[in-house]
Amino acid sequence: MNRTEWEKTLTEFRTYLETDRALATITIRNYLIDIEHLYPFMLKNKLLKFSDFDRSLIRKYLSWLIELGYVRRSVTRKLSTVRTFLSWLIKLGVLIHDPIPPKGIIKSEKRLPDYLTQSEVVKLLDTPDTSTNLGVRDKAILELLYSSGLRVSEIVNINMEDLNLNTLELKVFGKGSKQRMVIIGRLASKYINIYIRKSRPKLLSQELNNALFLNRYGNRLSQRSIQSKTRIYSVKAGLRDGVHVHTLRHSFATHMLEGGADLRVVQELLGHSNPATTQIYTHISDIEAESVYNYAHPRSKQNI
Repeated sequence: MNRTEWEKTLTEFRTYLETDRALATITIRNYLIDIEHLYPFMLKNKLLKFSDFDRSLIRKYLSWLIELGYVRRSVTRKLSTVRTFLSWLIKLGVLIHDPIPPKGIIKSEKRLPDYLTQSEVVKLLDTPDTSTNLGVRDKAILELLYSSGLRVSEIVNINMEDLNLNTLELKVFGKGSKQRMVIIGRLASKYINIYIRKSRPKLLSQELNNALFLNRYGNRLSQRSIQSKTRIYSVKAGLRDGVHVHTLRHSFATHMLEGGADLRVVQELLGHSNPATTQIYTHISDIEAESVYNYAHPRSKQNI
């Protein structure tokens, strides 16, 4: 299918939404936006016509959307739009069977945590201006969040005595005041060390404070401040909407598992008491694995 044929089909679909469905202009616009990735997917997979779609290709399309960075809620919405589009093609006689199951493909699945790709993490972590004291502090915080998979509440409660940069270890108090030791990555350690030596002394007020991370007034940094800073930096980095502090924790867990880490080790590092809580991150890796396999393995492309 070439671009001209695709545009012609979209124009006819728009007319159908306007006349037969009598949808509002904004709704129609959203429908067309939701379906815009279908054409590049068809080109990527050498699909010549809509009748080539089957259930396995629909699953592959959804995996591809997740690979592009869309959260599960967005993928579910796009699936609904594709269902409307394919139902219209069935009415026209272009398709005979609906390749999407009646109850959908992902509706019953657990909502998966949103996470950043490794390249997106680099963009975010490189955003703070390290020529300023607050920028060095923020760089150290972001590096530590991703390095150790900490909750924002754990970050703000860190005291100077909890930190051991010689052994790259940190004592944190998680939910229910449960104590655990976490590992600090070398980049995180580097910027924490710079912050402690150069920036933190300049943020200290006359009243001494043993909190590791301080605000501009020399007081313990708040959770709200870190959450706000993370959103601001994600926008500056040009990342998608919805990036928050916990996204870095999700990214830590996902990238650890993708790198081959044992699930029990990740569970311990995250401070999860229930293994099922950590198990959800393996679902993300499974989706990525399926997408990579379908794309790369020669026999995955053969019909049975």
